[in-house]
Amino acid sequence: MPPDPAATLAVAGSPLADLRALEELARRLELQFLGSRDPRRVSDFPYLLFGDEHGLGLQMTGKGAPGPVRVEFATGKAGYRLEHGGGTGQLVARAVGLKKTRQPLHVLDATAGLGQDAFVLAGLGCRVTMLERSAIVHALLADGLARGRLNPATAGVMAQMTLIHAESTSWLQAGESDLADVIYLDPMFPHRDKSALVKKEMRIFRDLVGADEDAGGLLAAALTRARYRVVVKRPRKAPAVEGPEPAARVEGKTSRYDIYPLRALPNA
Repeated sequence: MPPDPAATLAVAGSPLADLRALEELARRLELQFLGSRDPRRVSDFPYLLFGDEHGLGLQMTGKGAPGPVRVEFATGKAGYRLEHGGGTGQLVARAVGLKKTRQPLHVLDATAGLGQDAFVLAGLGCRVTMLERSAIVHALLADGLARGRLNPATAGVMAQMTLIHAESTSWLQAGESDLADVIYLDPMFPHRDKSALVKKEMRIFRDLVGADEDAGGLLAAALTRARYRVVVKRPRKAPAVEGPEPAARVEGKTSRYDIYPLRALPNA
């Protein structure tokens, strides 16, 4: 279980940020609001949700802390993938089945995280619904989507993406069958590797959000709600999620996609 966020995380902002909006965010998340980053109080918290002219970021505090984790769609890796990513030949697109159908698909990303795979799929024409259980990560995603809608290069892709704050297994179980054409899962598992090679996003998320403890239950719920298939992203050498064996896999250098088909894709 992750620690209580109120004991480890506070909200602050630069003078260039909308401090009133940040104070409201702190109220909703039941976190302390430090205003314009009072240095005497920052050291009391290992992490900050910090707003500035670049948007909302989640960052560690203290000497030598890495830069903030933000949701970026128009710039950085996501922007590059949108422009040069390889289209339907990308691993996630192949796993979802975009090379096998010309019909636009509705993909439910039940473990949205920073929204990078959802953005790739939306950029390839999918309608994507994202579920995120963590209120902290949901706030980062909502901020990234809002900034993306203001950028002409990404506004069209943002229109394909919908964000919902919900615990995925319960949300799926409460829904009807065929909630989406494809349900996509990228569960976060406990990890003992503390080396610098572990991405800063993963280190921070594991500390503040915790692992997806019942990935098997999430897979079971997804299999009852997807129309065509369920896709689970895993580290390349990791075991499959507890449950039925995947019928196919798409493998890359560091990760793979386990595919659980339910019926043939349209126009396959």
